Amino acid sequence: MRARHVLSVVVASALLAACAAKPVHEVAFELVGDASVFLPGVVSSEYSEIRAAVSPDGDNVLWGSTNRPGGAGGWDIWISRRRDGAWSAPVAVAFDTPANEFDPAFAADGRSVYFFSNRAGGYGGDDLWQVAFDPATAAFGTPANLGAGVNSAGDEWAPTPSADGRTLLFATNGRRGAGRHDLFTSTWRDGAWQPAVPLAGEVNGAGDDFDAAWLDGGRVLVFARSDDVENAPIALWSAVRDGDRYVRAQRLDARVDVDGGWILGPSTDPAHPGVLLFSGERPGGRGRADIHSIRYRVR
Repeated sequence: MRARHVLSVVVASALLAACAAKPVHEVAFELVGDASVFLPGVVSSEYSEIRAAVSPDGDNVLWGSTNRPGGAGGWDIWISRRRDGAWSAPVAVAFDTPANEFDPAFAADGRSVYFFSNRAGGYGGDDLWQVAFDPATAAFGTPANLGAGVNSAGDEWAPTPSADGRTLLFATNGRRGAGRHDLFTSTWRDGAWQPAVPLAGEVNGAGDDFDAAWLDGGRVLVFARSDDVENAPIALWSAVRDGDRYVRAQRLDARVDVDGGWILGPSTDPAHPGVLLFSGERPGGRGRADIHSIRYRVR
């Protein structure tokens, strides 16, 4: 199992303006139908796959694996590309190293990828990095560390950029939050990521809160929660935005969560609005951890 498990202040005003919503008592999040395995035989396999990232054009998918052979070593990020309706065989990304690379996420314009790594040149533990990506050729640039506004001496995981690219949501255990791992945001200003602040509301508790995704322009947050990520079950929860806070936190039902199991790594598929992707071991899967998809509705 992924050893790393692997927002009181303000969510960026730009994000809030972009995702103006109904009053919280009128916002409802619900799952639709049942979950299915995502790209079986391509992404989901007999190995462990965690946190898929689909490019805005739908033609590239990235994900992390702790044990798929053929990478540079450690935890690796893999890519498959769709051409003429078919998905290519997965290969490790060009920026992969013998260290850990994990938790990929595309920027909204599809021209860069965020991820975490414990490679040399960081601030300690797992840091967040960004690398340029060419959608036409799938070529990657040279990764750059996101700096001290985001990264700490602890671990930073699961970067999730906002649609306008000016807010980054992530988890950290290095900033003295409410519990072990907490959800924080940083805003891009004056050419740098500003000092991170905890996400406000009912989302950061005494245990581990991490692996979060914004749905429907930020009206809903889906995140992973565990009493102890290293030793206790992990489940996905949802919360709805009320001003600058996320409230009404509730665990997802059995179509996603598994009693006593571990479900994590939520993300969205921009090419298919209304689809939630998540990771974990569920009946009908291909391996210990597969990527699954389920439809949702926000109203």
